Amino acid sequence: MRAVVVTGPGGPDVLGWDEVPDPVAGPGDVLVEVAASAVNRADLMQRAGHYDPPPGSSPYLGLECSGRVVALGEGVTGWRVGEEVCALLTGGGYAERVSVPVGQLLPVPDGVDLVSAAGLPEVTCTVWSNVFMLAGLRPGETLLVHGGSSGIGTMAIQLARQVGARVAVTAGSAAKLERCRELGAQILIDYREQDFVAALREATDGHGADVVLDNMGAAYLGRNVEVLAPNGRLVVIGLQGGTKGELDLGMLLRKRAAVLATALRSRPAEEKAAIVASVRENVWPLIAAGTVRPVIDRVLPMADAAEAHRLVESSTHVGKVLLTP
Repeated sequence: MRAVVVTGPGGPDVLGWDEVPDPVAGPGDVLVEVAASAVNRADLMQRAGHYDPPPGSSPYLGLECSGRVVALGEGVTGWRVGEEVCALLTGGGYAERVSVPVGQLLPVPDGVDLVSAAGLPEVTCTVWSNVFMLAGLRPGETLLVHGGSSGIGTMAIQLARQVGARVAVTAGSAAKLERCRELGAQILIDYREQDFVAALREATDGHGADVVLDNMGAAYLGRNVEVLAPNGRLVVIGLQGGTKGELDLGMLLRKRAAVLATALRSRPAEEKAAIVASVRENVWPLIAAGTVRPVIDRVLPMADAAEAHRLVESSTHVGKVLLTP
């Protein structure tokens, strides 16, 4: 088969579209013929040499895909050859075929085409596991999403509104904020022009955010704790702003607040399977009903993966950038 290979740590130009050995479906795995994959920030980090894949996983990029089942490994039941699926991966999505643990497989939701479904597994599993399973966002609470126009952000807006929460977002342009508003965000903050702490406090009559979903890490740590409401929960899922910062424990104590940090890719297979099962139970019906949808910026050939990486690095996209073999 062909796959996008990384010839060495570096910029987008180190990506090539080459022939590689075919994967096989081991015990408990399903072999999928890939229709599409999606570009995630973790792919950019791995390409640059800063995020090695977990031991035993595919060396190729790609943390999610959609496609059709072509083979079932020993012991796999509940799926059939030819079925249209999408999947959460530890790697290998930028390829013509990929082997997937059966617990990380999902049916393509009703109303979603096969290619667009590739933009669902990573964002739905990340948002659902962090905002709802971990932070416990409740109706009437306020969620602040940093990077509201990203793939994660566009899904977080939609799911939070479905449970009756109020959604605030940060983004870097009026156009991106308008897209967030169209998806249901009610408090729009341009982080280039506004202090998000002051803006959110003003919009919530001083209450702040009950839950913050943060992709920045160290750069926003202090202000994220400052913007939390009493009993607030800060969930850190990205480190675009660095790994080390100062934490005001006194403020955290006074607010009875919590700082939580998670990674999805490195979780044990059984934890991923539990998240995928919860997403299928709770999120898939919303997608099938049309009240939640994947937001796709554009679709490019896998042979043009370098261009897709440049686009995501520039942060000019809204939603997901997909790749097709």
